[in-house]
Amino acid sequence: MTNTIDMQKPLEAVKTLMTLQAATINQSVELQKKAGEDLASFFKTEVEKAKELKTPEDVVKFNVAANTALFEMLKTQGEAFTALATSASKNAMEEMQKMAK
Repeated sequence: MTNTIDMQKPLEAVKTLMTLQAATINQSVELQKKAGEDLASFFKTEVEKAKELKTPEDVVKFNVAANTALFEMLKTQGEAFTALATSASKNAMEEMQKMAK
């Protein structure tokens, strides 16, 4: 009695998961690229604004506004990465559940 092993389903599973991983990595790289560009643009703009400061009060107001804007931007970037991770995890789990059936 000979049993043949069907390797097609496990190979398809690996292929599907690797495709999901590659897509997630590409999206992550794009998010990192955008985050870097946004940070560079932010600091360039803030440097230009800082050139116009005249009084200590202007410096304090500028510093508070710039830090508030920076932390908001970082929060938004963090949320984008969290959304990507959540979506990637959900997609991978859905694929794993399909394969288990």
